[in-house]
Amino acid sequence: MHLLPARPLVLALSIAVALSACGGSNSDAPLVIPAAPADQGAPETVAVPSATAFVDTIASNQRGDARYATLATNAGVRVLGGFLSIWKPLTELVDAGQSAPAVDGFPAVTASKWTGVPGDGSPDGTVLNAAVHQANIDYVVKATANRTPEQAQQAYLDDRRGKGYSVSDGMGPLTAAYRAAAQQTTTITSVAADATTVLYNDGGNNTGVGGSANASFGAVVDLVNLVGNNASTEPAKRFYKYARPYRWSSSVAVLPALVPAKSSTPATDGGYTSGHTAEAVRDAIAMAYAVPERYQEMLSRGLELGESRILAGMHSPLDVVSGRMLGTASAAANLADPANAAKKTAAVSQAHSALMAATGTTAGTFAAYAQSGTVANDRFADYAANKANYLRRSTFGFAPIAATNAAAVVPKGAEVLLETRQPYLSDAQRRVVLKTTALASGYPVMDDAEGWGRLNLFAAADGYAAFSGNVTIVMDASKGGFHAVDRWRNDISGAGKLVKQGTGTLKLAGANSWSGGTEITAGTVQGDSVAALGAGDVYNSGGTLVANAPAALKLAGKYTQLSGSTTLELDLGGAAAGAPGSLNVAGTATIAGGTLRIKFANGYKPKAGEVLNVITAGSLKGKFNTITVDGFSTVTPNYGATTLTLTLG
Repeated sequence: MHLLPARPLVLALSIAVALSACGGSNSDAPLVIPAAPADQGAPETVAVPSATAFVDTIASNQRGDARYATLATNAGVRVLGGFLSIWKPLTELVDAGQSAPAVDGFPAVTASKWTGVPGDGSPDGTVLNAAVHQANIDYVVKATANRTPEQAQQAYLDDRRGKGYSVSDGMGPLTAAYRAAAQQTTTITSVAADATTVLYNDGGNNTGVGGSANASFGAVVDLVNLVGNNASTEPAKRFYKYARPYRWSSSVAVLPALVPAKSSTPATDGGYTSGHTAEAVRDAIAMAYAVPERYQEMLSRGLELGESRILAGMHSPLDVVSGRMLGTASAAANLADPANAAKKTAAVSQAHSALMAATGTTAGTFAAYAQSGTVANDRFADYAANKANYLRRSTFGFAPIAATNAAAVVPKGAEVLLETRQPYLSDAQRRVVLKTTALASGYPVMDDAEGWGRLNLFAAADGYAAFSGNVTIVMDASKGGFHAVDRWRNDISGAGKLVKQGTGTLKLAGANSWSGGTEITAGTVQGDSVAALGAGDVYNSGGTLVANAPAALKLAGKYTQLSGSTTLELDLGGAAAGAPGSLNVAGTATIAGGTLRIKFANGYKPKAGEVLNVITAGSLKGKFNTITVDGFSTVTPNYGATTLTLTLG
């Protein structure tokens, strides 16, 4: 349990008298300081599921095991087992006389033949949920009938190019530097005029040049390659025997330029799961791990490539959803492998040193440069669009087929996926983030026992979505990067308490409602939205609270600022009460000292003689020791019973 030091309830009268000299008057009585928000107990923890862990058994997912893989013997088959409520495949044992025991209700069989052609008289399985199966194929029919020329071109490039090369454009402003450093190449740069009759294969090197042959970036390339270890989709394709969508329906319009890429051997060409998607997702995760400043954009690019498979007519939504799951699990298993610890560290270090050198940035400017693209030159510059697309591509609009309120579970080892994006959190805290941001239950395929299907890594990159117990965040600004500054954009609920420690800055930008309060013991908490601080009290005992909201930062409870090294910073965008950057406290604002600093934002530049309405409260008590206003040497405060205004000299 997190214990907080005892605090005095009554400030000495001599200090209260000294404060009265700061100008104005709201009370000459001794100041009674409220207690800090109550301790909410031990932080939440998320247990590892009892199911057999993919990260422990990934080595069982061997391509050579494709003919005989089962749920019991193969991790890649097992993690996608939710499909068995939609489709029941035959068990294939090609060698005559071979047999297999029953698994999950499947009877022992011998020498059944996978044809890969639905309805040819030798069915490869049985549809168990006709509604979901039909929706799965109908989705592709509609998508291919309505694809735009831009989508068609992207689908072709994503099919024929190396997946590592394709997804690296998720780096946005860093793309050229990344590709140059990785020495990535491709020979597929456009759709050739004769592509409808000629099959073009990529003669490039996909992920680039790794190892010692690329002294400045080889470790990054090696990281992208290693997440593909034991990650084959072939065993799952052979086990599930689910045909590609164009074999289910002649109404699926395969992209004409990809007709030459259609396999002539259906029995070796299953649709479930999508290999392109799995590879793209795991490559994108590896790149996001190495360059977390582009984390959400890289994840978005991975899922975009998955959707390209549907738009091409080559895969169904469930093929793609399962590819996301297997790709994510494979990346996590390889990143979590202790044998790869040094390789991860080297990759992150090389990625930053090489890309900073290539872009002329420093540790202090690199993150801003990585996010400096616009919609004109970075397809992933629009955060809101990325978020909406990520959610859409996670479920593709399927209706739930089971309860939607089942508690989320978090796979063993999945916390490694946030290791560089939220380096200031512990593994236990990252598991809570993954749980609180998980997708709803009930969607087809996605309710696997470990929780891979419900992970929402895009949302997880935006921090917690709920607080339970004391959530203590320790950020060390001296380490740079996200240790120094991070922003959480989720809407945070729950009854827990946020305790901010360390020298770094945590920015909160959601419509938050957690009720246990906030205590700032060190460093900075910045409110970038009106309801950034939730529904509880805010207690500043040793750090800085910054109001940077588009309207007044609203505190639903009390605000208390102790004396000493405490600061309230208001980034004002106007003079009126309720203006952007001002503070609105529903309860009592108790100011026992510290500093009030006024900065100006959004082009607002007041003139001498103007009166700034900076704080409105249900009741205002006490005074600041120091008040500074950028650009003005003379400031006269007027403390009222419920307001503080400043007259600029």
